[in-house]
Amino acid sequence: MPRPNFSMPDDHSLKGKSGYWLDLIGSPSIFSLESRIFHSISVGLILLLSIYVPYNLYAGLYIASVSAFGVGLFFFYQYYHSRFHGIPHNNTLFGLIGIVIFGFNYFANSGINGSTDLIWPAYLLLVFTISPYRQHLTWLVIYLLCFLALHIVEYYYPFLVRYPFSAGRGQFIDRVTAFPIPVVAIYIIIKFIRENYDKEKKVAEEKTIAIEISKAQLSLQKDQLEQSNIEKNKLMSIISHDLRTPLMNIQSYLELLNENVLDEVERPMMEKALLTSTNNAMEMLSNLLHWSKSQMEGSHVNLVKLNLLTALRGSLEMEKVHAEKKGISLDYYISPQLDVIADKDMLQLVIRNLVSNAVKFTPLDGSITINAESLLQECKITINDNGKGITLEQQENIFSIKSEPTFGTNNERGVGLGLVLCKEFIERQGGRIGFESQTGLGSSFFIIIPSSTQV
Repeated sequence: MPRPNFSMPDDHSLKGKSGYWLDLIGSPSIFSLESRIFHSISVGLILLLSIYVPYNLYAGLYIASVSAFGVGLFFFYQYYHSRFHGIPHNNTLFGLIGIVIFGFNYFANSGINGSTDLIWPAYLLLVFTISPYRQHLTWLVIYLLCFLALHIVEYYYPFLVRYPFSAGRGQFIDRVTAFPIPVVAIYIIIKFIRENYDKEKKVAEEKTIAIEISKAQLSLQKDQLEQSNIEKNKLMSIISHDLRTPLMNIQSYLELLNENVLDEVERPMMEKALLTSTNNAMEMLSNLLHWSKSQMEGSHVNLVKLNLLTALRGSLEMEKVHAEKKGISLDYYISPQLDVIADKDMLQLVIRNLVSNAVKFTPLDGSITINAESLLQECKITINDNGKGITLEQQENIFSIKSEPTFGTNNERGVGLGLVLCKEFIERQGGRIGFESQTGLGSSFFIIIPSSTQV
């Protein structure tokens, strides 16, 4: 077996207690748990026996002193070769030596009245700790049989037992000096087993946490993939049907106009239908391009201080013209002193979409009002209409790309991306969006964005 290179630091004064102890028992990266337990017990027992041996000599317990000295030599020999030469301790020899030494000490040190029975269980625990699992049952049986045999021999041949000390003082010294040996051995064994268990438990918990994190990441990736597939299918639907259909209608209208097959009555109606279809196609294409751009470029937002009326007046006047063409009144009430913090282009796109939706779903002679009010450090913009409202089924996914396009009061077809864009663009500006609606009574959409008082 190759011997590891054991080098001791030159300046031990720079090390703490843990550094000295690690030098004595060996590094976990080099020695197994069993070897480190053996080294620890060896060091502890050698220190105890260095006191135990001379004290027993002083007390006149010569047999106990010699036994302890023999045990100390054996431990030192095994420890030295294991720790500093990389030669593993001999489990078999270790177990047999214990039987021999404690068997001899049993008869030489008062038998059942002595302290040998106190030390045996701790020594057997040590044998279990430093030996492979497959040997445990064997050693258990051997030690039980030897224990039983010694006591039977003493029972039938009591004259074999020697009593080196008198009852009272001698017995007291024997027990007091013997008790620390098994106690220290048990303490060290349990300490190492508990520490190793705690380390393994911590590693297992970390692995469990890592597995849970991996599962969460996989679940998130799965959700993102599903969302990506939904968005891809939505885009394909828009390109293949929603945008293709109005373009085909435009093509058909143009063909009819080009062939001059329309009379004076039909021609204005067809031109009006052509304009409506073109406007719908432009709205669809505009929302599609804005949404695609936002997905590719990410969340680049240019927040600045804006006068709300100045920023929205142009868009609202344009939507007012569209509303009047449909016979709808559109009025807006925005204070000239109201300033907000927003991205101008995003805010205009959101308002255009919300007002355009209101126009689309409001019938002839309907009305739309836009109000803006200051709420502490925020500004609330509300678009009210008395249109056909939104059904409960439609409300569930109204801000999702999964929502289905709907038709306006004049059969205007939406693309299903307008409100998705509104929500995304408002949230990027640090705001929020919501709505209230009742079927047949109209809808009220509102956005809340920071006001300039936050600067």
